[in-house]
Amino acid sequence: MENLFNPNDLISQVEAAEIRGVTRASINELVKRGRLQSIAVGGKVLLYRIEVENFEPDKGGRPAKAKPEASPATATNGTRKGATTKTTAKKGNRK
Repeated sequence: MENLFNPNDLISQVEAAEIRGVTRASINELVKRGRLQSIAVGGKVLLYRIEVENFEPDKGGRPAKAKPEASPATATNGTRKGATTKTTAKKGNRK
């Protein structure tokens, strides 16, 4: 029977953090969220090297809002049809 397990395929969270250029806490958070698979061996959490190297982070942040379509009530300059703009007098001209 062929041995399919290679111990060199597993790395510690510290090694994973060094490979990715992040903190160990960041790697631990990815494990907790299920973004990286891990196994516990002898009380230590180990990760698959290939998975860490090939990991693609999410874009992150809030999704962009969909731009609303222009309604017929909106003119090309962004004001409503028939709407007037308010003009104000300069402060120096008041009596």
